[in-house]
Formats: sequence, C-alpha cells, structure tokens
Amino acid sequence: MVPDSAAQVLREAVIDTQAITTNTRTFGALTGTPVLAVVKANAYGHGAVRTARAALAGGAVMLGVTDLSEAFELREAGITADILSWLHAPGTRFERAVAERITIGVSTLEQLTAAIDAGSVAVPARVHLKLETGLSRNGLPPEHWDEAFAVALRAQESGVLDIDGLFSHVSNTSDADDRAALAAFLDGVDRAAAIGIRPRVRHIAATAAALALTETRLDLVRIGIGLHGLSPDPDRFSAAELGLRPSMTLRGTVANVRRVPAGTGLSYGYTYRTERETTLALVPLGYADGIPRQASNRAPVRIGDAVHRVSGRIAMDQFIVDVGDAPVAVGDEVVLFGDPATGDPAVEAWADAADTINYEIVTRISGRVPRREVSSPTDGVTA
Repeated sequence: MVPDSAAQVLREAVIDTQAITTNTRTFGALTGTPVLAVVKANAYGHGAVRTARAALAGGAVMLGVTDLSEAFELREAGITADILSWLHAPGTRFERAVAERITIGVSTLEQLTAAIDAGSVAVPARVHLKLETGLSRNGLPPEHWDEAFAVALRAQESGVLDIDGLFSHVSNTSDADDRAALAAFLDGVDRAAAIGIRPRVRHIAATAAALALTETRLDLVRIGIGLHGLSPDPDRFSAAELGLRPSMTLRGTVANVRRVPAGTGLSYGYTYRTERETTLALVPLGYADGIPRQASNRAPVRIGDAVHRVSGRIAMDQFIVDVGDAPVAVGDEVVLFGDPATGDPAVEAWADAADTINYEIVTRISGRVPRREVSSPTDGVTA
C-alpha cells in the first residue's frame, strides 16, 4: 500500500527496491543456482540502475542487457558488476565494451571477428558465444559452430579473447521443446569441449525455464520478469506461491468527479453509456503513459477500498471510471495495479484485459510516468 503522504500526484509508478532484492534472493534459493539479473528495456520499465543495484544486493552475480547503450548506462552510474550484452547492430565495434569490461554476447562470425579485433593481451575481449538451438532468433547456427569455436579458441590462445561462457535460449513452447533445445545446446557445449573450450559458465534458462525444468539451470539462470515479483506463466506458477512480491505499483489520483444522469456517454465513441444516475471519476493516465487502449471497458482499478472497471475508451491522457454511488472525491488515490496481497488489482488483470502478458504491461509504462523509489517495509523514499 502506498503511504497517504504520497497521495497527491497526477500519476506515478512506485518501485519497491526491497521487493526486487528479496525476489532475487528467492530465485537464488528456489533454483540453487547463481542469478544473472536481466535489466534490459529499463528493467522492464522499473529502472535499470535501481533494479541492478537492488538485484546485486540480493545476490545476483551478473547483469544482462540487450544492447551496449544499456550496458554503458549501468557503467556510467558506477555499477562495476559483470554485464552481458547480447544484441548488436550490424557493424558494431566493441572497443569501448572491451575497455569497460562488458561481456559481449556473440551471435555471428562477424561479431566474433569484431570482438577479437577489439581485444588485446592487456585487456582481452570477454565473450559469451550464443548458440542457436531452435528459437530461430539470434545466435550462431549449428553449421557455424565448429568454425566459430576454432576461431575463438585460436584468439583465446593468443591472449586477446576470453571465452567466458556459452549460452542459448528456449522457446517456452512445451517442456519437450525446451528439453530438445537444451539437448542441442549441450551438444554444442560438447563440441566446444572436444577442441578444448571449457567456459566458466553455461546458461540457457530464463525465468520460465528456471522454474519449470531443473535440468536447464546449469551454471547460471537469467531472471528478468521474476525480479519484479511477476510470474512468467501465471497459470502454471503463481507468483505468490513462489514467494514473490510485485515491485511496481502504478497509481494516480482522481482529477475530477461528476454526477451524471442515466444515458450519459463516456469518452470517445460512447462505447459505454451509464445505465442510471451515477458518479464518474476521471483518472489522469492514458495510452501516452503506456496504458493499453485495448483494456478499455475491461481493466480494473482500485479507488478507496473498492475495485471498479475502466468505463469507456482509454484516451491518450485519461480515462473514466463509473463508480456508481461510491463516495469518491478529487485527490483520492487510484491504483491501476500493484500487490494483490494488499488489495490492489494484479498486473495480470490488466494483461488479460488487453489480451497480452504481464511483461508488456509493466515494460510499456512510458517515461512520462515518474518513478518513485521506496524500500519496504519502511516505505521510505531512497532515491
């Protein structure tokens, strides 16, 4: 629950860093495996730097990002932990990455050559070679494995490359499909070992596989959505049953209240008309803030102790809630989603309303929504 002293805001996302720290520890305990904390895409909308620091406080041994700009942001914030970056534009040069001790995820022979060119005996380029094992995205295809292994090994023997890891990804289609991907990956690991490549870490499991298939955990598990107390598959793994706690509460305040008669049309297109005399509450969040328009007339919000539904179309900056005869006043807190244990709607309810997944709902919250950092149980502002 957000403290009353913070009630008078137009809109904000409250990020509980202690929840992130605790969730990280929980995954370490659940899997018995070191955690790589994935903080890509601004840590799924929660803030990359704050999430990285909170996850490291919870025992994460490495950080993961998509591109080098995300890695440089962490370094510029003073974070010195190991960072893996795995998706690169064509022609990317890696000199700065090597100088800043960022581990390069290599998915092509061209990237491998660029990493070798950026390395030196004084500062070798540290790489994790990504093997494509069935997801059909980035990664070295099997027909390139032997060549890549040979090139990488020569560079490592010359001292300009450090083959720190081998990794891949699974599709989460089924346990059978994921086991097939794991088998393909382990075949690649064996082929690398046959010529003398024995990396420090092998990893293939993100949050879902780390929970579902113990055999995929290997030397490292990559935890992203789980850091934020959300399940990658709520129908299969309940976040609460796993001991996870949501770290984001999205909230605002009632900006206007009107009493209207029956038959009043609400918002664009009048997709909702009041059935009787009722009270309308205006909420100052819209699709410019990342609120999905698809959730119009479907998604829940909490105002006071009652949960209501969005009424009418969600507009760019605002939406309306028909609260009936409930007592509502300008300035009252509105919670779109947060911790269900405190009575807030779950982010999954918004995902269901928008026909999407919880990942998308939190990640899409825009930069116009201020993030306010707290650390439970004291809820004191820390940044």
